[in-house]
Amino acid sequence: MPLELSPGDFDLLADRVCRAASDYLTGLDGRRSFPATSGTATAELFQRPLPEEGAGSAAFDDLAVIADHSRPGNARFFAYVLGSGEPVAAIGDLYASVLNQNVTAWRSGPAAVTIERTVVRWLAEAVGCEGFTGSLAGGGSSANLMGLAMAREAKAPANEDGARPCAVYASAEVHMSVPKALAMLGIGRANLRLIPVDEAFRMRTDALEMAIEQDRRAGIPAIAIVATAGTTSTGAVDPLHQIASIAQARDLWLHVDGAYGGLAALAVPELLAGLSRADSISLDAHKWLYQPLDCSALLYRDPGAARRAFAYTGEYAASLTADPVEGFAFFEESLELSRRFRALKLWLSLRYHGAGQFRAAIHEDLRHARLLARLIAAEPALELLAPVELSTVCFRWKDPPEAEADQRNAAILREVSRRGCVCLSNATVRGAFALRACIVNHRTTDADIAAVVEEVLAAAAATA
Repeated sequence: MPLELSPGDFDLLADRVCRAASDYLTGLDGRRSFPATSGTATAELFQRPLPEEGAGSAAFDDLAVIADHSRPGNARFFAYVLGSGEPVAAIGDLYASVLNQNVTAWRSGPAAVTIERTVVRWLAEAVGCEGFTGSLAGGGSSANLMGLAMAREAKAPANEDGARPCAVYASAEVHMSVPKALAMLGIGRANLRLIPVDEAFRMRTDALEMAIEQDRRAGIPAIAIVATAGTTSTGAVDPLHQIASIAQARDLWLHVDGAYGGLAALAVPELLAGLSRADSISLDAHKWLYQPLDCSALLYRDPGAARRAFAYTGEYAASLTADPVEGFAFFEESLELSRRFRALKLWLSLRYHGAGQFRAAIHEDLRHARLLARLIAAEPALELLAPVELSTVCFRWKDPPEAEADQRNAAILREVSRRGCVCLSNATVRGAFALRACIVNHRTTDADIAAVVEEVLAAAAATA
């Protein structure tokens, strides 16, 4: 069967996929929060031999089966920090795949590169960082890696001669991508100083200054601080202004991991005050701009710092013009050479809905988190385990003796998942097993929030 499709065949298949997508979205909130499946069942369905002969349009017969064995992003999905998949953006992803632009440099994809640079500018302006530039990336882990690569090259250059001993500072609640990044950059996880947090799980700046001073006296160069704007476990936001002042006084690079909470600056800029003082910032549009995966961004103040970290161009890729637009190359400021047209979905989504609708949706998620906290506080059998600063709510069933609390709450979580109405995850808060709801979902209603408490109480009764 030839690889090329006729226009008629393409129309038929595209219509079929669009119909399947529409059916899925129409019935989304009627689906279980986790599919009724197992590892054995999915293996039997999808682990098939590579076919030598094509099946033609029958290859699309399994679309509904795939949907039935997928975790739905419906209104009651609160398990992870993952956006709900805005449909206009999904349509944009289809068109981006058809265009198949390699967004390496303007000459490779004039429209795609221009749109990405525009979207990056929009994001920077939206979070109060006008004048920053950057690029889109596959995820917050990639963005954090690139931000820390820039920090290393700015403060302890290693591209030519290799990494030298140095120290990086972050809170004890830092995302796992940061120690991973330091391992890959040759700095080493042992040189990440984990700074204690306060009662609200925010980095303690007194402990930060003490750690930096201890390294100075030991002759260990400090190069960077990683502040977190929205920790994964509890949603805490580090004191950005104070940390920025410490970084400035010590001539350290400040990277802000804002993958979860940075985009909340659209709705509550006061909570992210100080963000614009960073040298680099990671943001995940596939979290709090509800975009389909993947769509992250790295913003930075100085494009020269990005070029010093990443520019290394073979003759086959050298630009033939000095024009600032036509000679621009993302690969001179990024780890990636081959890059997909991630910006199109976000560009279409923002233009279709307008920034105000996204701001309103973030406000609603924040309100829903506060509502859930109030419902938990009103239920004698439940207790909050952390302040609700963004949209993450950590709580537990508190009836059993302390020695049995972790096992009891783990059993409740398993039962909640089995029941399939809401999807929660777990976290460890001050050593305790917590039930965790994270609300970054444009589909959620007050009734969906109330269902969290109802389901936990029902699961507790069922496992008593």
